[in-house]
Amino acid sequence: MFEGIKKAFSNLKESIITKEITEEELEKHLWDFELKLIENNVTIEVARKLSEDFKKELVGKKIKRTEKIEKVIEETFKNKLEELLENTGNYNLIEKINNKKSKPFVIVFLGVNGVGKTTAIAKLCYFLKKKNLSCIIACSDTFRAGAIEQLELHAKNLGVEVVKHKYGASPTAVAFDAVQIAYKKNIDVVLIDTAGRMQTDKDLLDEMRKLVRVIQPDAVFLVVDSLTGNDSYKQAEIFAKEVGYDGFILTKVDADEKGGVALSITYETKKPIIFISHGMNYEDFMIAKREWIINKILGYGSD
Repeated sequence: MFEGIKKAFSNLKESIITKEITEEELEKHLWDFELKLIENNVTIEVARKLSEDFKKELVGKKIKRTEKIEKVIEETFKNKLEELLENTGNYNLIEKINNKKSKPFVIVFLGVNGVGKTTAIAKLCYFLKKKNLSCIIACSDTFRAGAIEQLELHAKNLGVEVVKHKYGASPTAVAFDAVQIAYKKNIDVVLIDTAGRMQTDKDLLDEMRKLVRVIQPDAVFLVVDSLTGNDSYKQAEIFAKEVGYDGFILTKVDADEKGGVALSITYETKKPIIFISHGMNYEDFMIAKREWIINKILGYGSD
């Protein structure tokens, strides 16, 4: 994962060999670096920012004899990545759940079809259960054929209750019932699945706004497929405008050889990546940490 960005940076690092970094020296390589970033799903704005920041930091910089030019460039890149990802790692869901005075803590999940939203919900349920938090799942996706059965299978595997109505029923009614059941049974967390919405589907977005207005969830997560590239930024922009959300669950990260979505989406939206989903099993799910993403890009270790 993140091999594309890792290679783009590695090529830049290896191409700069002088001990005093001149603008001419940098210009020869930064344009190619910028293009490589864009090819790997980094937005034009972020690619340009990284390129310009490199130039500001390094032009005219004299490298001490005891220093290696590669290390100086690497440290500069690391600092810039930290700036881009400054929001990631700051959202502590467990703390928010434990600090809420009254149960349940309600989470609504948004996302278009095919991003892995239902699987992400199941993985988060597994994660929360490992933290000794009880969960109930609401199937407010009453549109997609098979959605209810898919959630029921996950719920059975996880040993949690699922609340459902018939297909075509009101998604808001399903969510409302789940919250009421959780309140009566003293359940810690309600996880509300919703229909996969194309971000341009006005009727479905209207339904989602209604659900959020009525339920008033404690958190709203947008599930984003890291393989979708630039379309993920369009999704994030429109969902932010139409519904609003607190942060992202980034899915299919293990299959993402490019890595640009993880690098760009939090900078573009100023919202954090909260969780990373990276495999087929329930345990293939982790809290997003800025240091982990940076280490992957720089090639530091395996964890």
